[in-house]
Amino acid sequence: MSGMGMDALLERAFESLEGKLGSIHTDADLYAYITAVVKSIDPSADKQLIDKIVADAKTFSPIDQYLHSDSVEDIMINNTENIFIYHSTEGEIKVPEKMASVAELSRFVRKLKMYSTSSIANNHIQDVHLPNGSRCNIVDSPLGQDITIRNFKPTAYSIIDLINAGEMSYNLASRFWLYSEGLGVRPANMLIGGMPGSGKTTLLNAMFSFFRPEARIVVLEETYEVNTSTQDNCVRLETSPYVTLQDLLKNSLRMRPDIILIGEVRGAEANDMITAMSIGKSVISTIHAHTSRDMINRLEQQPMGISRDAISLIDVMSIVSQVNLDHRKARKITQVSETSGAETRVLLSDLYTYDYKTQKSSDILPSVTYRDVLSKAAGRTPTDIIAEEGRRAKVLEKLNKLGIRDLRGINEFCKDYYDNQQRALAKLGLAELGTLE
Repeated sequence: MSGMGMDALLERAFESLEGKLGSIHTDADLYAYITAVVKSIDPSADKQLIDKIVADAKTFSPIDQYLHSDSVEDIMINNTENIFIYHSTEGEIKVPEKMASVAELSRFVRKLKMYSTSSIANNHIQDVHLPNGSRCNIVDSPLGQDITIRNFKPTAYSIIDLINAGEMSYNLASRFWLYSEGLGVRPANMLIGGMPGSGKTTLLNAMFSFFRPEARIVVLEETYEVNTSTQDNCVRLETSPYVTLQDLLKNSLRMRPDIILIGEVRGAEANDMITAMSIGKSVISTIHAHTSRDMINRLEQQPMGISRDAISLIDVMSIVSQVNLDHRKARKITQVSETSGAETRVLLSDLYTYDYKTQKSSDILPSVTYRDVLSKAAGRTPTDIIAEEGRRAKVLEKLNKLGIRDLRGINEFCKDYYDNQQRALAKLGLAELGTLE
């Protein structure tokens, strides 16, 4: 038995554990650490009581079912008033669960803060990573706390999942494959634009399948969201109150990166992004924008302030949007553009567009500017590159038919494809497509 009451011991234990559990990754280590903390508070606490405290620390009632749902993208706890979720196909939904009282909400927040990895200095705003990888933002308010959780998907969508969901075609996906990998010599510098929740990070995750195994990738984020599980030589860095995204980006140039992936660019770090491109590093990032032209306007204006000529270092600008289809929300690639120099303004070639009125997409037009850059870098003719892009579209279609749709399965095939294209195509029964080799 314990010399303290359960509630009092739980409160003191949770207070002592704040910020301590984020780096613990196994149940055994979690149990051992909590046991030590509880015993330091009340040496008479028995195993039964410790078991209850550990179970409570690992349970996020009343939202557990939503945290473990692949269909729930966001969970919004509006203090004690109500709870909303954002469902991937049904949109925003008010759920029946809610925090019963301010005291329950306070305990829930304290539990979340045990997994905190960073916080704003004034301590009224805090970002937390949950054990399942979800990102949680907590803001103090006069009514308690307001909590927004971006749910982490342990199995991120692959490029074939996005094709099957209608976000893009095989031909468009093969273009992204070429942009991502650049025939092993010149991946494209790419910005993926869109509004919050449009699917920018989802597309970034999907592109990870295409990176070459030998590529060293440095990922810079404000909070971890990108799923890097398919890439061995990958460094993941996160900002903090003491280290800005600009600091991380400058330092990344000392880490021998082949590709620098930035979770989102929005401020002065954009100039360091351009510097990285100018010295031959491939950079992929997201940015808030409605269109490619809107993206350029944001880049030119403060706080980014990139010169018009320098913007042309960005090879590709793509836009992901949420659109309404038959009274349901769907994600679509709505624009893909390549830069082609600058005169009185940055010149853009729109290679792909989505028409909101007819709800139809254009065919993907042949790349010109990036294709010519890649042709020179790889020592291939433009015709070779066009043929390779068509070949890859057929490969993706075949992988889908064979049921090879997950990130890792696609990545394993890509590794074989880069190692021996002829042999990899033969395994799929596509030897007749020929090779680039």
